[in-house]
Amino acid sequence: MSEDVLSGLLRRIRLRGALFFNVECVGAWVTEAPPAALIASAVMPGSEHLMEYHVVLGGTCWAGITGEPPFQMNAGDVVLFPHGDPHVMSSAPGLRAAPDLPFLIANLKRHVGLPFMVRQQDDQLVQPVTARGETSPDLRSATLLCGFLGCDRGPFNPLLASLPRVIHASAGQLSVDSWAGQLARLAEAESRASQPGGEAVLERMSEMMFVDLVRLYLCSMPKSQTGWLAALRDRHIARVLSLMHSRPAEAWTLEKLSGAAGLSRSALQERFVELIGQPPMQYLRCWRMQLASNLLVDSNAKMATIAHEVGYESEEAFSRSFKRTVGQPPAMWRRERAVRQVR
Repeated sequence: MSEDVLSGLLRRIRLRGALFFNVECVGAWVTEAPPAALIASAVMPGSEHLMEYHVVLGGTCWAGITGEPPFQMNAGDVVLFPHGDPHVMSSAPGLRAAPDLPFLIANLKRHVGLPFMVRQQDDQLVQPVTARGETSPDLRSATLLCGFLGCDRGPFNPLLASLPRVIHASAGQLSVDSWAGQLARLAEAESRASQPGGEAVLERMSEMMFVDLVRLYLCSMPKSQTGWLAALRDRHIARVLSLMHSRPAEAWTLEKLSGAAGLSRSALQERFVELIGQPPMQYLRCWRMQLASNLLVDSNAKMATIAHEVGYESEEAFSRSFKRTVGQPPAMWRRERAVRQVR
């Protein structure tokens, strides 16, 4: 049940992968990524939110959010930065190199399609080393697969808020048949021989890798953890979420939902707020607005039709609810998204 809720949300927030490149690093090296929002328009113009990930294909390196303690990564490890934080990848801890943003954007725009190779000695995507502090004498080479994932940030994406700033999965934590491992092997092969359809395959596999990492994080969360993902582990709240996600147009009331969950209304309200941070009926309204936003962007359906599909008896009631939740009337929101897509 919980996995169905997660799958449904991932479809509605339009998760998709794009643009891969392999980086071969030798000796003393460091590359510093800027905030993902600064390069989002060059990488995935149609996405509101950009995430970056790196898979260590071979060797060892260090990774971490800029300004925070780094951690070591070995062959088979994966790191994901769900919130698009600026981060550093380097041969040793303590290395820094300011990102050349104009050069980076120009390269990202130029290299489209299947994974392309970047080599430390002849491409500025891997910056010259500027060490601040001591450098480890044992500098090893590393080969990285770097990629991006995009998704909608609004009107309602409860998953993002429940993810940490970094998800680091070691090779030992990932199964032999994990999507991360398969993606690494396939991307390496595709970078050598560009086959028809390879780009689409890699994009889908990166999306499945993201699900793998989210599942791994979900399983490792302490029992005291709160948030949307934590709510999927609570059988009562997971049941309510499943009902609202699968039948959003139904005339749900707190009484109906509490009956389905096997809880009193007050107990449901309290547990829902504790885990997710908002009451059940407010969550339902936000989820309906996310569904409505998909219909506004992906279809030519009339407002009255969209209103009915997300549980409103009239176009007027839907418009009021949409404006209260999103901050704009649905017609205006649709026009602005259409302009953005053309750009």
